[in-house]
Amino acid sequence: MKKTLQFGSKTIEYDLTFAERKTLGIKVTPDMDVFVKAPVNAPLDRIEKIIRKRAPWILKQQDDFLAHFPKMPPKKYISGETHLYLGRQYRLKVEIGMKETVKLHGRFVEVVAKEPGRVFLLLDRWYKTHAEVKFGEYCSEWIDKFRIFGVVPEEILIRRMQKRWGSCSTDGKIILNQELVKTPKGCIEYVIVHELCHLVHYNHDSNFYDLQTRMMPTWEKWKARLEKFLA
Repeated sequence: MKKTLQFGSKTIEYDLTFAERKTLGIKVTPDMDVFVKAPVNAPLDRIEKIIRKRAPWILKQQDDFLAHFPKMPPKKYISGETHLYLGRQYRLKVEIGMKETVKLHGRFVEVVAKEPGRVFLLLDRWYKTHAEVKFGEYCSEWIDKFRIFGVVPEEILIRRMQKRWGSCSTDGKIILNQELVKTPKGCIEYVIVHELCHLVHYNHDSNFYDLQTRMMPTWEKWKARLEKFLA
């Protein structure tokens, strides 16, 4: 059942279900949904009391996920526009031609397209190709470092995502946002480390952050940079 709880100026919406269990469990998903599982005979006032006690943790979880929501400025894909690759700015230079190509030349990203409407598609394909190469390189290094915890991701996927930079499913699949290839290497590695930490500690608890700090002591710096980079 859908329920709400008012905590100060914040309203927490949650989905409450009952199951044969001894304790109450609370889970916050990357989409910021809150799921509560309670013992079958637990009274509603007792459940609400526990949720209210955990409200600061719930809100922090949601804030952490929100911080991973990419903010992308709109682009027109015309000559003179600035585009990013690995944290550096490149000026877009568009030419019309039958042999379609995309290449970096100095501080320019040069796109030859059959027609202006194909510039986005060509550049997007170029970004995806380079993301596969760079992410594969960075992931390989970090996966090796995480082997000491006995974890290896089942699969690394690269997708365009509107709501977050990365995600890790309960079955060990990690998804990285293709747009990360526009940010500095440190930002990309921060997201990779963050998702790999979820293989060891799925929730954002103290153990999770202790591990993240152990593996990447500078993660807060790169997290802050990522939040501002494409804002």
